[in-house]
Order: sequence, then structure tokens, then C-alpha cells
Amino acid sequence: MGERIATRDAYGDALLELGKKRKEVVVLDADLSGSTKTAKFAKVFPERFYNIGISEQDLIGTASGLSLTGKLPFASTFAVFETGRAWEQIRQTISYSSLNVKLVATHSGITVAEDGASHQAIEDIALMRVLPNMTVIVPADGIETKQVIEAIADFYGPVYVRLGRSKVPVVMPDDYKFTIGKAYKFHIGKDANIIAAGIMVSVSLDAMEMLKKEGIDAGVINMPTVKPLDNDAVVEAAKASGLIVTAEEHSVIGGLGGAVCEFLAENYPVPIKRIGIKDTFGCSGPSDELMKLYELTADDIVRTVKQGLKR
Repeated sequence: MGERIATRDAYGDALLELGKKRKEVVVLDADLSGSTKTAKFAKVFPERFYNIGISEQDLIGTASGLSLTGKLPFASTFAVFETGRAWEQIRQTISYSSLNVKLVATHSGITVAEDGASHQAIEDIALMRVLPNMTVIVPADGIETKQVIEAIADFYGPVYVRLGRSKVPVVMPDDYKFTIGKAYKFHIGKDANIIAAGIMVSVSLDAMEMLKKEGIDAGVINMPTVKPLDNDAVVEAAKASGLIVTAEEHSVIGGLGGAVCEFLAENYPVPIKRIGIKDTFGCSGPSDELMKLYELTADDIVRTVKQGLKR
């Protein structure tokens, strides 16, 4: 885990390459193209880029209309604005009619850092996961992000992709191939298994190595598709160890942890510990300090695994 790439940067690059290959691709933004990196597409294909302005509801309505004309719209802004300000339009227009619109939001989670609670989306996965017809994806790194963009372009239907602001370690192998609805198993542990998404995948891998030095065999599973969940991978991990720990940069309510808990409770109940934001808002501060404050570090995962094993 040497190179660090922001998933929003990988999105900008992938979108540009996709635009070169597919003329039906159009991109929309809500006056944040410099931050979401859709500006890369806009510079090369200005005739296929629409800056809707600070009007997220219009962003969704316009993207929906374009999808009905045969275009393949990618609509981007910050996660807190896309899923919050435009939730009704996403529900009523995109999800209800199962339109082929790709919602790719950046600046999710508390690692938005100094922008503070008003800009830190910690409930966006829950808001999108509850919608019928919506696929929800949280890439772990730049490699996975590029493959996600290619995959959702070939997939018909509404998709929400959650990206971050900060640079994160590249963790996926060179021969990795992303598939919607499938997890990637770094290792299946005999003592515990950590199911993670997004930025927490690299943190979980660090925790796995720390636990290994203490003689604890913990596995790590990257679950990029939060909906639909890879149920087979979840059951395999639960059967192998009997202890599951979920890790996400999102509220513990309604996100990856909630999805895993819901499935296992009905299908293969085992002890579960959830690492995430504990039903509170974020606050302003450097990313690393916020990760410590909200107990999202490798040390926190190690402690949580140990607590779970004591049960």
C-alpha cells in the first residue's frame, strides 16, 4: 500500500476515458466540477457537459430527462447535497422509474475534514440503500473506482457511487476485476473476519497485520457493492470464524454494518461488531484526527476484534 490516489481523481480520469469511447455519455454537475473532477470531462467534451448550477433538484431532473433520450448521464456533486437536497427527486424520478442514471457523489464521510458537519455525508448510503431499484457502490481505491465507472456504464439502471475527498492507499491487486454485487476476499480468517468498504478497507488491512502479530487470524473482505450485498461472501466469512466486524466511514445505522446485520440475523446469526460513526454528526478538523476521534483507526479495529473474541 504505497501509492495514494483520491477516488474522486480516479473518477475524473475514468469519466474522460469513458467519454472518448462512448458518445452517449453526458456529464452533469452542480457548480462543483473542479472538486468532483468532472471538469476533466468538461474541458475535452464541453458540448456534452452541463453545469446545472447550485440546484441539485434540477441536476437530478435534467439527468433523468437526458436518460430518456438515450443518453447515459453521470450526475455529480458532493454526497451530502446529492443524496440530501435531491432525495425526493431521486426517489420519485430515478428510482421509481428505474432510469439509467449514474449518481456519482464525492466528498463523502468525515474525511471531508475541515468543511465540517454540514458537508460530511454520514447517512448517504442509508438514504440510497433504502430506495428500490438503486444499486449502491463504495470503491476502496483508485483502481477499483476506475473499474466501477466502466462497469456501471454497461449496467442498465440507477446507481449511486460514493467517493471521497482524501487520497487513499491503493490496495486492490493489479489483476483485480470488479463485478457488481461481488466482494473481494483478501483473506478469510479463522478467528474473525472484517467486512469493510471504501476508505476502511485499507485501514482493515492494517488491522489484519497487527492482529496477525498477536496470533489472531483475522480476514478482510472488501464489500464495494453495499446493495446488492454479496450474501455468499458474508455467510462464508461468518461460518469460517463465527465473528464478523464491519467497518465503514458512515453511520453504523443503515449502512454496510446494517446490511450485514440484517442478512446474518435472518440467515446465519453470529456475533457482530460494527465500526462506524456512532449516531452522531461529524465536526471540523484534520482527517487523521477525525478518524481517531470517531474510532475509525486500525487500533480501533484491533480492539473491537479482541472484544468480540472475548464473547
